[in-house]
Amino acid sequence: MNVARKPPFLEELERRVLVCDGAMGTMLYARGVFLNRSFDELNLTQPELVADVHHAYVRAGADVIETNTFGANRVKLSAFGLAARTAEINVHGAQLARRAARDAYVAGSIGPLGVRIEPWGKTGVDEAQAHFAEQAAALLEGGVDLFVLETFRDLNEIGAAIRAVRSVCSLPIVAQVTTEDDGNTLDGAAPDLFVPELERQGADVVGLNCSVGPAAMLETLERISRVARVRLSAQPNAGRPREVEGRNLYLCSPEYMASYARRFVNAGVRLVGGCCGTTPDHIKQIRLAVRAAKPAAARPVDAASSPAPVAAQPVVPRAERSRMAHALARGTFVVSIELPPPRGHRTEELLDAVRQLRIRGVDLVNIPDGPRASGRMSALATALLVQQAGLETILHYTCRDRNLLGMQSDLLGAQSMGIRNLLIVTGDPPVIGDYPDATAVFDVDSIGLTNVVSRLNRGIDIGSQPIGAPTAFHIGVAANPGALNLDDEVRRFRYKVEAGAEFAITQPVFEVGALAGFLDRVADVRIPVLAAILPLASLRHAEFMANEVPGVNVPDIVLDRMREADAAGRAADEGIAIAREVIAGIRPLVQGLQITTAAGAIESALDVLETAAT
Repeated sequence: MNVARKPPFLEELERRVLVCDGAMGTMLYARGVFLNRSFDELNLTQPELVADVHHAYVRAGADVIETNTFGANRVKLSAFGLAARTAEINVHGAQLARRAARDAYVAGSIGPLGVRIEPWGKTGVDEAQAHFAEQAAALLEGGVDLFVLETFRDLNEIGAAIRAVRSVCSLPIVAQVTTEDDGNTLDGAAPDLFVPELERQGADVVGLNCSVGPAAMLETLERISRVARVRLSAQPNAGRPREVEGRNLYLCSPEYMASYARRFVNAGVRLVGGCCGTTPDHIKQIRLAVRAAKPAAARPVDAASSPAPVAAQPVVPRAERSRMAHALARGTFVVSIELPPPRGHRTEELLDAVRQLRIRGVDLVNIPDGPRASGRMSALATALLVQQAGLETILHYTCRDRNLLGMQSDLLGAQSMGIRNLLIVTGDPPVIGDYPDATAVFDVDSIGLTNVVSRLNRGIDIGSQPIGAPTAFHIGVAANPGALNLDDEVRRFRYKVEAGAEFAITQPVFEVGALAGFLDRVADVRIPVLAAILPLASLRHAEFMANEVPGVNVPDIVLDRMREADAAGRAADEGIAIAREVIAGIRPLVQGLQITTAAGAIESALDVLETAAT
């Protein structure tokens, strides 16, 4: 379906600067399409609306128009119940653009999947590549001339997309990442890292789009031009959005965008257009600006600005990272007591409890991070106070409340403050906690964050940049021997160990057989395990744990014993007796204990401590 007299895209790009179109979503929203709809589905349900946008950009002078398929991958479409129509939506999207293009090139638009992939998320790189290949094949069937991979933040993911396109055709690939004002990708990769990597993966054109306006993008493009060996592209937003009468508006004028288009060309850009907030009026002015601009000659690559890939630093030996790590490496049995952070800012009771635990010979204090999605003092601040009071801590760190960059910042701070033992958990959803309307991030899960910490321990951050001396974290993860889907729990445990986990703490154990069965299934990837022990304080406490706490399995026999004890007025004593029996049964199976108590009261923990120490 390609126009015969039109030269190949890359050949034309060598000859002159080409103008790409602007935002599709902005134009559809302006025409009354709600943001909660699938814009990609409009290729089937309102094709004339999509075609009108394409025609407007062609009339404005665009040399390249992108298909309305940015989110038309199976993963994103499944959220709208459209996964089965993935191929159809992409084929029609390409055909709509093809009919509107006239002499313009048609670029198949492919955006991120919308989920984290390995090593940060649960989706495998091979799965991601299969999703991208499905979309690319459908766009190819619809008649595209090239592919634009855009708004990617993760080099692993855009690499999978490049390989996917290459698996179905040899058409040109424009690979665009999205960056912050500092020029690094949203995941922290610097231009001198991501540009060579995109070239190595097979991109024909490398560039930037979205997130920032033209001024910040120009600074990054000037850095890119010093290391790039291929042609460059730029599609900035029309500035940062501003809220005006309840609506987010992009306020950069067409003339302002055009003035920067000329500067882009001077920096070596050969494909220039716009992203969020840009309209046909912007593209018209950009077209006029670049028509009068002379394409910059290719600059020689500055070898000094193209550093070799970052080499991992030697990992600090495990036994040297913390007292806990040293003890487990020697085979010494360890005991931890869980102390939740206070609900307010006063810490007298917490520190008094720490003093009592020190006297009784407890090895560690385990600090949960927002347990059960509650609002409490920072777990990191609490851990620092506890360590200053003389007891080493295990800091829980949940993925719920922070994005990937925020997590890395916290962890680097924790290292500097002497926190070494981490328990990495995905985290309870806010809906079960004190603030059910609070939002959750879940940028990565516990497996992804374990990968992050493992990289920090090798001196490399999430953007593959060096951090200097490596961190020395002792990496722990959670395990649930009583999980309803034990196969899934075993599979995830194996992934955690593969990612770098060095010890595990279980959910509260009430049944020796369940723990023994779980440990048998993970014997080939065994790491030191601390079994969590929870002395039940009352029948109500037992019923609450059995029915309202995700991931905890309280057997019927335990509930029956607590009912009988409650009727006799000795429920708390029975809870301690059950805890002691469990300890006696599991002690030969594990390398330590974590004693958890209701409401953080340490009296019952101290009551069972004598059993733990024998």
